[in-house]
Amino acid sequence: MTDQQSPRMPYWHVYTDAEGVSRQKRCELSSFVFEGVNAEVAPQWNDKMDPSKAGVTFTVLPAGWIGDWHENPKPQWIAVLTGRWFVETMDGTRVEMGPGEIMFGEDQNTKESDGRTGHRSGTVGDQPCTMIVTGLDVEPTVDLPGRFK
Repeated sequence: MTDQQSPRMPYWHVYTDAEGVSRQKRCELSSFVFEGVNAEVAPQWNDKMDPSKAGVTFTVLPAGWIGDWHENPKPQWIAVLTGRWFVETMDGTRVEMGPGEIMFGEDQNTKESDGRTGHRSGTVGDQPCTMIVTGLDVEPTVDLPGRFK
């Protein structure tokens, strides 16, 4: 075992509230366990998610790109590799993220308001934004920000 305190990893959770409005909340992964991924590997800090079928997409948003209002196609983890991007939710919150920051997009089943559903996003600055997106085949939740610990 280690004498180190269990780490915490911040993430933004884009979610749908009980009224169908998309929102964002800063949360933390905090259920890390110090163990090897198998018996042959030295222990490391791991916070394992429940197993599910998933698909991985590598994405490059060109400099100056701004997307229309839309919902995440399925619950998905998004990790920024290079560049910067923003996510604006229906409640008016705008968050900018850069390399090493992660977000969980779960704004399915929002209710259209003033021509907006879900969120809109785009690049920040004059560089493309590269990401790895891991879409999960799981049921989206409603009004459970920070459901991952």
